[in-house]
Amino acid sequence: MSHDPLRVSIGAMANAAGVNVETIRFYQRRGLLAEPKRRYGEIRRYGSADVARVKFVKAAQRLGFSLDEIAGLLKLDDGTRCDEARGMAEEKLNGVRAKLRDLRRMESALKALIADCCAGRGTVTCPLIASLHSSDAR
Repeated sequence: MSHDPLRVSIGAMANAAGVNVETIRFYQRRGLLAEPKRRYGEIRRYGSADVARVKFVKAAQRLGFSLDEIAGLLKLDDGTRCDEARGMAEEKLNGVRAKLRDLRRMESALKALIADCCAGRGTVTCPLIASLHSSDAR
């Protein structure tokens, strides 16, 4: 007998976790969430730990972790492997910083192209379009 007071259907569990039922099923297919056992003729019942696990997955996704990376983090959830989890987070942070550098470069290039476009009024060719055609987009 379980000591978990929460024993709910998949719909109620999805609602409690803030996702839809198909998300729960998808996580089960991906191995991120176990499918609870059920007695013959009964529906599967989910508990508080299941809700917490789905919330963990969603929180990790919001930080940019892929489902494969999240599966790796879940394997480290025994309280003794903080160094490994920190290493994964540092890798993710380095990736975020690289993307930010790329976005700043793109912002700068677009800003210059827009300025060129405004400066070229009255010409036959749009400077922005011409620059993209020449693959010389800063």
